[in-house]
Amino acid sequence: MVDQPTIQSLYRYPVKGLSPQALVTTRLEPGQTVPADRLYAIENGPCGFDPAHPAYFPKQRFLMLMRNERLAALRTDYEEASHTLTIHWQGREAARGDLRTAQGRAAVEDFFARYCADELRGAPKVLQGEGHSFSDVAKKVVSIINLASVAELETVIGAAVNPLRFRANIYVTGWPAWHEFDLLGQEFTIGAARVKCIKRIVRCAATEVDPDTGVRDLPVPNALMQNFDHMDCGIYAEVVTGGNVAIGDPIMEA
Repeated sequence: MVDQPTIQSLYRYPVKGLSPQALVTTRLEPGQTVPADRLYAIENGPCGFDPAHPAYFPKQRFLMLMRNERLAALRTDYEEASHTLTIHWQGREAARGDLRTAQGRAAVEDFFARYCADELRGAPKVLQGEGHSFSDVAKKVVSIINLASVAELETVIGAAVNPLRFRANIYVTGWPAWHEFDLLGQEFTIGAARVKCIKRIVRCAATEVDPDTGVRDLPVPNALMQNFDHMDCGIYAEVVTGGNVAIGDPIMEA
């Protein structure tokens, strides 16, 4: 008997490049990301982002794991009601600030000016734009990882692969390995929402970084290419019909 595909876990990333925030439930709206996903980013040198007219910029303009693996050694928490970001480093609180205020942003910026000093192209700056998400792609999407595909990757690498290396919103159990790629162009339901798969996710060097230690220790993109003839793991999906989703919810095709 084939297991019913279900949501095993849900995450959002309030600040691009920083810690995931686990969710039990959330609501997906048409044409939107998971609420508060990549709501903020930390500019790495002036990039021309205009908060009044927010637009897509490539991830290289911000602090991010592909180049700044030391970010993974931080533990962060975001309080949505107060927009307060708390940063823990080496087991202690290192910075805290309300990201809506100049004082709060300065506290966070001052920390990264010290923590990433040798990797900065200019003063770090907390960025936010009304209704904007600092996603790796211009279209507002949710990202989905098939845990069976991660298990196959573990087999060929010969080591445990933490699924959080892929920084997805939705982790699915019950699909066969690589089944997610068969859904390209198709619609399916996740909980009470309906989504359309629009793109496979090409993996970069960010997935080489252990999300617990910040150490670059596994050649994930290279292992994908050598063993599967592609560097893809996971899919992007656009929300077509809004609805609540929660851990344990079923995923139904067609």
